[in-house]
This record gives sequence, C-alpha cells and structure tokens, in this order.
Amino acid sequence: MDKNLFKGKKVLIMGLGLHGGGVGVAKFFCKQGADVLVTDLKTKEQLADSIKKLKTCKVKYALGGHEEKDFLWADLIIKNPDVPSISPYLEIARKHNKSIETDITLFFRLSKAFIIGVTGTKGKSTTASLIFHLIKPSPPAGGKRVFLAGNIGISPLELLPKIKQGDKVVLELSSFELEDLKQSPNIAVVTNIMPDHLNRYATMEEYVEAKKNIFKFQNDKDFFVLNEDDSYCLPRRSLARRRVRQKVVYFSAKKSPALANIAAATEVAKILEVPEEIIEKQVASFKDVHSRQEFIKEVRGVKYFNDTTATIPEAVIFAIDSFSEKFPAAKIFIICGGVYKGVNYTKMADKIKERNVGLIMLPGSASDKIKESLPGYGEIYPVSSMHEAVEKSARLARKGDLVVLSPAASSFNMFKNEFDRGEQFIKSVKKLK
Repeated sequence: MDKNLFKGKKVLIMGLGLHGGGVGVAKFFCKQGADVLVTDLKTKEQLADSIKKLKTCKVKYALGGHEEKDFLWADLIIKNPDVPSISPYLEIARKHNKSIETDITLFFRLSKAFIIGVTGTKGKSTTASLIFHLIKPSPPAGGKRVFLAGNIGISPLELLPKIKQGDKVVLELSSFELEDLKQSPNIAVVTNIMPDHLNRYATMEEYVEAKKNIFKFQNDKDFFVLNEDDSYCLPRRSLARRRVRQKVVYFSAKKSPALANIAAATEVAKILEVPEEIIEKQVASFKDVHSRQEFIKEVRGVKYFNDTTATIPEAVIFAIDSFSEKFPAAKIFIICGGVYKGVNYTKMADKIKERNVGLIMLPGSASDKIKESLPGYGEIYPVSSMHEAVEKSARLARKGDLVVLSPAASSFNMFKNEFDRGEQFIKSVKKLK
C-alpha cells in the first residue's frame, strides 16, 4: 500500500460508533497523515469511551448531529455501515461528487490479502473465529499470516499496513457491511438466513439481496460455502438462484447450529488444505465467542448465562432448546425485550409456552410485541432496568434453575449496544450473593 495515499486528504468519518470499528478507522487515517474529522449523531458524553481511545490521535469532532458543510469539506467520506445509504447527507455528498466508502469497501480495494468472508443471520462471529482458529496454526509456505477482523469490532483498515501479498484475512461481514460491496471474498461463507433487520429492510428479499454481495462478484477460482440445511441457501431459493461461476461447497449439521459452525469452518479449512489432524486438534481446543450462551456464575444453585447477542427470536428458540437439552429438569427464566426489529415472535411464543419459560421483560417496542404474541401468559414479569431484571430473576428462580439473558431484540433504548447490555448483566449477576 502507498504510504502517502491519504497524506493530507480531508477524511470525514461518518459514525464513530461504540463497537470499536470506527475507532480503528480513525486511527488508520491519522497514522496515514490525513486530516480527520469525525461526525456522529451521538453526543460527546455518549461516545466518551470511543473518544478516550483516540486521545493520542489528532482528530476533530462534530458531534450531536451532522452538518452539510462537513460533507462539502471532505475529500473522502467513510460511512459507518450502520448509516443507511439513503442518508440525506450522503445524497448531498453524491451530488458534489464526493468519494464515499466504508472501511470494508476500502479494504477490499486496497488489500493484497486472500479474503475469507463470513456472513449469516446467526453464527457468523463464532464461525469466523473458528475459521481463524483452524487455519492459523497451518500457514502456507513463506510465513504468510492469518488475521481476524470485521463486524467483531476490529476494522480491517487497522490491518492494512501490516498485510503482505498472500496473507489471509477472515472477515465477519454483516448485511450492512455487504450493502456497498462491489467485490467478493476469495472464500464466501453463509451460515444461515433468517428474518432480521426488517426495521431497515422493507422486505425479506431486500435483506437477502444485501447478503448476496458476499458471492455475487466471485470468479471461477473462488469458493462459495453455504448451509445445506437452510432453505434460503439452497440453489432453488433466492440466495443462490443464479448460474454461479465459483465452486460451491455445502455443509450440514441438522441437529445443532453450534455444530453447523464447526461444519462450515471445517469445510473452509479443507479448501485451504489444512491437515485433518490439525483441524481435529483446533476444534477440540476452541473456546466459543464471548456473549454467546456464556456461563457467568452460579448463585444459590441458580446458573446465570449471558446470551446478549441473541437478538432475533430464532436465536432465543435455539437457546431454549439448547439449555433444555443440557438441563432437562431446570426451569428457564429469560431476560428479554428491547427495540423491535420487524421480526415475527409467533414461533418463539410457542416455544416459551411449550417449555413454560419465565420472561423477565425489559422495556421497549419489542417487549410490547412479545407480550402481544403471548396473550394471557402468566409468566411475564416486567422490570425497568437490567439490575432489577437480575434481582427479579434471583427471587423467582430456585435451586437447579437457569437465568439467561437472551433478548430477541436490539438494545439501543437502554444500552450503548448489545455488548454493553451483556456487560451490565454480568456486573449485576456478580453482585448477587
């Protein structure tokens, strides 16, 4: 990469965010000698943690809203994937022929890496982390390295100066990150497709269309790895309804999504010719990703689990089934609710009634929808905060029971993000005696 490519350029970062990716973008451009301005709808107080991480960088801020003059000032605009492309400020930028990128699109354009992209409604973080874990011990000849980045909170731009020809990068890619992509990874993996983000996409078809970019631009040297058990991933359905040039590889694990993650990662490792004995060893040593059915503590015989990334009803159904299988005699209490994402809660409601699950309900538009799907259900306990939710569950649960934070909703009405929600749950649980 040309070290002077962005030197002196006026770069506007639209959306610093709280996950860490925006911080990585700002650090990258500062190190490149660019003139960096960050604009965000959130205030300085809301972004305090992210701003603190940039205290050694020369960054200017325009917070609490966007201004047209900043978009006219910039040579290059890097938009956070959470920002919709229809933003009126981006429309202004387009009318004035401003260059608009995301950190993902820029990385694809500038990187010399071999890219393995992973997307899906659920399981993409675990699958991406597992692929990284499987292939890291077996780099190809010449000392090529393996990196992990993307939607897990690490901007791939931070890696760009380190990457050499042939290095491998495993990228977790959300539908938002895929929307603007005009290149596809060398290996594209789709874990599954379920209804999600229907507060951003008008239809399920629009959501699927965004996911398609992970394979749409592949060539005959590339690989497309997808879930044989998922109806949206079958060739007769919308995801692969085209004549593909790339090599298509299916994986299957009908009994468990957790096994599906292993099956997907194993297929990628085989494509990259990782020896069988290394695959087996690495699968056995893999520790699952933080915030996914993570055991926190046992208090007075009650076990507490953090599953804050379960933001859709299908993930909660899986949690109920998974914990019911592991602890068949336990009553399950789920802390749920938050911001509605346009999904359907009917099947989740059926599973809740079938297993007589207790619901500790946080405030929010999704909470109202969940209640509507359970008319007359007597096991709903409204609370106003995470601390109250944990205290309430501790009073209701008996020895041998389980309490699981598995929200089936977004978090932004009460928390910075889903990980902040999980951390607040952990903090409250650790105070229990």
